[in-house]
Amino acid sequence: MSGSQKAGFTARMARWALSSTLTLIVLAGAVVAVMSGATALANRSADVPEPEAAAMTRVAVEMLKRQDSYRVARKFVGQVEARTTVGLSFELSGRLVSLKVDEGEEVAAGQVLASLDTALLKAEETRQKAARAATLTQLDLAETRLVRAEALRSEGFASVETLDQALATRNELQSRLAEIDASLQSVAINLEKSVMRAPFQGRVGAQFVDEGTALTAGQTVASLIETGVVEVRVGLPLGLDRASLDGVEVDVGGVAYPATLIQFRPDIDPLTRTQTALFAIETETPPVFGQTATLRVVTDVDASGVWIGLDALQEGAGGVWTMLVVEDSVVKPATVEVLHAEESRVFVRGSFKDGALMIRSGAHRVVPGQVVDTISAEG
Repeated sequence: MSGSQKAGFTARMARWALSSTLTLIVLAGAVVAVMSGATALANRSADVPEPEAAAMTRVAVEMLKRQDSYRVARKFVGQVEARTTVGLSFELSGRLVSLKVDEGEEVAAGQVLASLDTALLKAEETRQKAARAATLTQLDLAETRLVRAEALRSEGFASVETLDQALATRNELQSRLAEIDASLQSVAINLEKSVMRAPFQGRVGAQFVDEGTALTAGQTVASLIETGVVEVRVGLPLGLDRASLDGVEVDVGGVAYPATLIQFRPDIDPLTRTQTALFAIETETPPVFGQTATLRVVTDVDASGVWIGLDALQEGAGGVWTMLVVEDSVVKPATVEVLHAEESRVFVRGSFKDGALMIRSGAHRVVPGQVVDTISAEG
């Protein structure tokens, strides 16, 4: 081996020795780190306390008490109406010369509302009065002639024909006077009909014409709404217990009014298949006519069961409703049938005993067969 070869071999051996030494140092450090970590974990685990036994689940329960019936509040929608609403018009044709009220004005019974031009009627009245006066004068003369003719006939100085003629003249004038009196009465009636008066106390609704309009007979001038009594018209189902309609209230615009049943109509509405009932509202500040009214009727339904909270229901297999009860500290399921549901509670009957303890809250934390500790829901 030459000198150069010896020098290369010596260099390789030196590098191998250095690499081996570094590897041993790294391995030794790793061993020391692992042993130190294991010791630290052992010491930490020794400081952790042993777990205590799990506490028994506590649930709030409520004793179920059966009832023989439940009350159902039902609502029916109706409309506020006036007892009477009429369209006011004249029986005669003529020109409207006076309209004394405006829309919405309160009027009393018998108050003058409007009037027609009565110039022609007054002229006719004057003519008939003059004719009556002339006829009355002629009748006086005829009466005098009849008395004279009777006296002459009794003395034999007048014929029977003269007496008959005087009698006929008197009778004719009497008939003519009666005819004139009838004409005067007709004129007086037409004068009265030319003045429109309120048939009852109320408020003027719509006004359809103005002063100066030439009206035909029967043309509507304005509408009049009676305000003394307010009625509510409601359609009710057939078979509803009428005793439940005593002492009811009607809600109109968020205000509750005591209502009294007036009567039922004898027929059925062909569209809704309901029977119309009329209720009277007694109030000093009546609602606006035409508003929607809601009648609230409370009825008793004969059925045995209990009220439970809506959140106590659970859906079982096959769509059957169940709830959880506690018997001898053990959770058990009870099948129930919902008879009536409200916003936050239901009335049910089912496979539970009277006085059973229903889990009112915390039912989601337990399962059937689990042993639990119970507290009263009221507490």
